[in-house]
Amino acid sequence: MARTGRPREFDKDEVLARALELFWSRGYGATSIQELVDALGVERGSLYGTFGDKRRFYLDAVRLYWDVYERHLVAALDTTPLLPALREILTHPARLDELISDVGVPQGCLVGNTTAELVPHDSEATEVVARSYRRFTDVLTDALRRGQAAGEVTDSARPEAQAQLLLYVVQGLSLVSRAGLDRTAALAAIDTAVDALRA
Repeated sequence: MARTGRPREFDKDEVLARALELFWSRGYGATSIQELVDALGVERGSLYGTFGDKRRFYLDAVRLYWDVYERHLVAALDTTPLLPALREILTHPARLDELISDVGVPQGCLVGNTTAELVPHDSEATEVVARSYRRFTDVLTDALRRGQAAGEVTDSARPEAQAQLLLYVVQGLSLVSRAGLDRTAALAAIDTAVDALRA
């Protein structure tokens, strides 16, 4: 009878979610395999056997991050009126000083951080990031189209272009927030972007 090997002694989904937190707080390059082993309490061989190398492990974590974020995004935008929900989404990076109090806690958007750290030198990372950005604009385009039909959002621009602009706003804020930002100025900029969408 063929040997099937030892069964995994950990929950793959739980370990990936915990690894996501570590990668998110430290970044890809600054997180070593040994730090993952120590933080997750999983043997190095088991990590490699389950997730492959560190790069694949990281990209799995980025995919998980996006899946969770997209579910929240869709739920947040499935509301009326739309513009207050949009403002809440855009202000998330600007509210990091309220949401984060400990040094080791995640900062910024993991997809945006991956863009800065791995794109364009890693083709698979580029594909993961590009897909996430496409999904963001697709979800926002649908919401903005509904907002235009309801008379809440201006129809002076196509919803696709409006969604693309909001992608640039939220990713720019996310990146700048990692270096510190003037919260008042950031919120004023967000309010300007939201007001520009108002019918």
